[in-house]
Amino acid sequence: MAEVCFGVVTETDSSPPGESSSRAVRRRRMELRKVKVVAGVTPPEAENGMKRPKLKLISGSVSRICDNAVENSSTDDEEQQIMENNGSPPTIILGPILSPLYSTRLVQSIACPKFGFASVCGRRREMEDAVAIHPFFCQMEKENSGELHFFAVYDGHGCSHVAMKCKERLHELVKEELENNKGNKEWEHAMDQSFNRMEKEVIEWNKSVIGATCRCELQTPECDAVGSTAVVAVVTPDKIIVANCGDSRAVLCRNGKAIPLSNDQKPDRPDELNRIQEAGGRVIYWDGPRVSGVLAMSRAIGDNYLKPYVICEPEVTITDRTAEDDCLILASDGLWDVVSNDTACGVAGMCLKGNARVSPAPENGATGGVNPDQCCSDASMLLTKLALARRSYDNVSVVVVDLKNNT
Repeated sequence: MAEVCFGVVTETDSSPPGESSSRAVRRRRMELRKVKVVAGVTPPEAENGMKRPKLKLISGSVSRICDNAVENSSTDDEEQQIMENNGSPPTIILGPILSPLYSTRLVQSIACPKFGFASVCGRRREMEDAVAIHPFFCQMEKENSGELHFFAVYDGHGCSHVAMKCKERLHELVKEELENNKGNKEWEHAMDQSFNRMEKEVIEWNKSVIGATCRCELQTPECDAVGSTAVVAVVTPDKIIVANCGDSRAVLCRNGKAIPLSNDQKPDRPDELNRIQEAGGRVIYWDGPRVSGVLAMSRAIGDNYLKPYVICEPEVTITDRTAEDDCLILASDGLWDVVSNDTACGVAGMCLKGNARVSPAPENGATGGVNPDQCCSDASMLLTKLALARRSYDNVSVVVVDLKNNT
């Protein structure tokens, strides 16, 4: 985790006694403290032992904080109250969902992408999905690529710990690969290396002692029967890079029409079926096509007991962004099993337009309407509810990214 500490400090009070209580004079004696980014360090305490106030992230609509964090953390009333009470300036503590690079962008008041997400257990006994969102997780120095934003949905099977490990680590591995290439945009190579490194970490971690609360302990000593799909989207100012491993899916809504950016890797897909058979494996139809009659997807991270039939190599697509792009939807198969691409885009588009909730413009001429980030949250939640209403029996996780904003 990273923290960004900024606020106000006072100089030595040399004003006449009569002026010391003047608010204008106090503000003239204030200066901005130098920004300090500290990774993995808890916030220091004030001199009198009181902790600095924290601004906590709210899951589901995190991007709203980027727009308002600096403004909200340094209002006149808050500054005055904090300075009078304990002499400590306001502090913003960013949760682990945001990367350290994103934290530094707060000070510069750079707009972040608008997004919303929802994740529900549904009718399953256990929640095995995971969602990872990291705006400004990396910056490409060459070719003016600008800031990169990371969005991902992981759908675990056998247990949740592989999906959770992907949530914690995969964006860091992608960043390392991009930085090692020194800005060379070989996306296929970077994604392939990242997914392979992720699987090696998962397999090594599975060999270690799993906590007593992990129910997969009852299956095999080394948890070889656990894995996760991964659909990852990296959004740049001019491109959308999608890496998919498994049957989760990414769909682009462009001018009201659905454009799939990934292809589900099912065992009965002709090319996947041939690959499995050439490797000596079999696809058995048991409540649908399954690798060796067990796994309903042909690619995943983990599942060491099904190697070499199940591989972790992702399929990568690179799509140029246009002015007609509406939004990007990432979701686990709990949604796509019962909701078509076109229907999902229609629901998301309706929410992003927000016609039913747009308020009239105020008399002072300010712009009225709904916060786009709230619209994305509404869209993701509505899609999960639609999947449950259509009797989806799987976990459902949905991420909606508004592409109409400058990201």
